[in-house]
Amino acid sequence: MEFKYEFYIGAAPEKVWAAFISPEGTRATFFGCVIDSTFEEGSSFRYVGPGTDGDETVHIYGTILAYEENKIISFLEHPGPSYRPNHAELESTITFTLEPVGETTKLVLTNNQFTENHPGLETVDGQWWMILSNLKTYIETGKGLAFGW
Repeated sequence: MEFKYEFYIGAAPEKVWAAFISPEGTRATFFGCVIDSTFEEGSSFRYVGPGTDGDETVHIYGTILAYEENKIISFLEHPGPSYRPNHAELESTITFTLEPVGETTKLVLTNNQFTENHPGLETVDGQWWMILSNLKTYIETGKGLAFGW
């Protein structure tokens, strides 16, 4: 199964990149989380933020597969330990690519290579639409969406 989303955002790739890599951007667009990583290929990463285990809940974690600033980040990810007892067995690949198009940025997100019977397949599509809509709104207006929770 593969999920692929293409968005055009009214900003330069550098601004889009900052929104999903910098602590300020990820807090605003990924529900209060920050990315803990050196961003070197082969290094580990964790999305950490408010959740069921408190302010330091690990929502997803994994390994950086590719990283080129303002162009691509790809990682092998697992759901956080508080979500599934077999979290280490569950994985997928997530890739964000950015491409300038005139005065906008084309953002392509691909989430694929899910392990067989991955329980996240039931909700991933709806979650990505929320995250990407929030990301686009934040970058273009400076304010995230108020989802009411």
